Amino acid sequence: MYFVYFLISLRNKKSYVGMTSKGVHKRLEEHNLGSNVWTRQNGPFKLVYYESFFCKADARHREGFYKSGVGKNIKKILIGNNGE
Repeated sequence: MYFVYFLISLRNKKSYVGMTSKGVHKRLEEHNLGSNVWTRQNGPFKLVYYESFFCKADARHREGFYKSGVGKNIKKILIGNNGE
């Protein structure tokens, strides 16, 4: 199982889109422990949305979509008040 997820920074309200096969709660924990530079500088985070996929290619495609122009607008709608 693969997941595409949205995180919101509790520090500055910036959003993060990622993909994982580890499970979203495990990955959230890793981000909050500073597993990569961007999340280390902008965390801590809360999980606000995720989708699950059986196929890695589908998950990668969806992650790319949410990072595109149209996808960013849809992401804002899905996040809703969690980003405010």
